[in-house]
Amino acid sequence: MHWHGYTWNGNGAELAHEGERRPTSPDFLTSLLPPMRTGEWLAKPASRIAETFDDVDKAIEWMRSQYAPAAGHDPIPIAHRQREAYGLLPGGVDVEWSTWLAGGRFVKVSMICCPNRHVPHPCPLNR
Repeated sequence: MHWHGYTWNGNGAELAHEGERRPTSPDFLTSLLPPMRTGEWLAKPASRIAETFDDVDKAIEWMRSQYAPAAGHDPIPIAHRQREAYGLLPGGVDVEWSTWLAGGRFVKVSMICCPNRHVPHPCPLNR
């Protein structure tokens, strides 16, 4: 197993555009919005992958570094998020950290297991 890291930072109101966030939508592949289900990131073009990891420690450190600017807005301590990620990622469970930012913005940092037990998509790097 390995993990793909993804990020999204945008106008939180755009998340209501659920249609283009579903893989059944003709706009799904080109939409910059994050998918409704975490594992559906794997159906997006490989160019959307921010980083790929074989080491869980490096994957979680990357998540921490990407999420650091938003951590001050999040009521959940980053140390708690990290502990949970260490329990989930090696077991094949995707991890997503997200929170609202000032001005109605929303940030997501996602680490997606590949292969994924929740969706049948092949690894984006092997298509």
